[in-house]
Amino acid sequence: MSDEYKKTADAVRRERSITREQLACLLGQASSRDEEYLFAAARETAETVFHKQVYLRGLVEFTNYCKNDCYYCGIRCGNRAAERYRLTEEEILSCCDSGAELGFRTFVLQGGEDPYYTDERVCSIVRAIKERHPDCAVTLSIGEKSYESYKKYYDAGADRYLLRHETADEEHYAKLHPAVMSGAYRKQCLRDLKAIGYQVGCGIMVGSPFQTIDTICEDLVFMQELQPHMIGIGPFLAHKDTPFRDEPNGSVETTLRLLAILRLMFPKVLLPATTALGTADALGREKGILAGANVLMPNLSPVSVRGKYLLYDGKICTGEEAAECNVCLRNRIERIGYRVADSRGDHPDFA
Repeated sequence: MSDEYKKTADAVRRERSITREQLACLLGQASSRDEEYLFAAARETAETVFHKQVYLRGLVEFTNYCKNDCYYCGIRCGNRAAERYRLTEEEILSCCDSGAELGFRTFVLQGGEDPYYTDERVCSIVRAIKERHPDCAVTLSIGEKSYESYKKYYDAGADRYLLRHETADEEHYAKLHPAVMSGAYRKQCLRDLKAIGYQVGCGIMVGSPFQTIDTICEDLVFMQELQPHMIGIGPFLAHKDTPFRDEPNGSVETTLRLLAILRLMFPKVLLPATTALGTADALGREKGILAGANVLMPNLSPVSVRGKYLLYDGKICTGEEAAECNVCLRNRIERIGYRVADSRGDHPDFA
């Protein structure tokens, strides 16, 4: 094992911060023993806070309409080949009802930035879920909104909000998005959400086009400033109907190492092993947990629409019923020595 690699991992764990040089060391050339030392340190850090519990979030992808034209995304408004859909409030509630019967205590409502779902409609959906399932948490992942809109959703009962910032570097952001979108505004949205009182999640794609060690370092600096409660990362995966169709996919190895680094830096953070990671590697979600992740997000959406919510090509679990997906994931978690928690899985500061 490299002394430099071990010392660097130990320093990040101790200081809960990282320099560019330390990041380059941990993401650079390393032996399997070096890598396992990093993962073991991340596991130990997670287990100190969460023991060997993994939290499940029931994902409801309720619309694939989006007003934005992000260059990496399969549901971008410019993709004329996308088969669009919207779920009704009753369809969304039915997904949550099924999830509650399966033991889920968090529902994640995710969709494109769809103007059809006005503040009034979103608040109505959130209130209805909370009335039916008062012991469950509601997470929203519906993009950039005004402070006033975020406050309305919070007052209606939403507990958490996921908004990947994608990159904290303004120049990099401009290469991934059309000029009408602003990285500064997205970061301000995250600050607004935190000020309101949400459990807030940010995140990036690992290996996105034009990403460098410097841009990742800037992401980590931003995360330290924000102190999010959740961080979602997964490998960039290309979609055939986007401008980045021919770009190489992000590295599973780099994603796993970055998960471990995030765990060392943010011991209490809720850290998913994402569907994108499971798509890139058949055992990606298990490897993610063994690198410090502690959240999985199985799909509760109707099977009839799962194949239409494609942010990237090759997405897994598009044909599985919710019950089938739930049993599969629970078994996979138990096989690696972990167990599914029965709680809502709040961030420790909110428990």
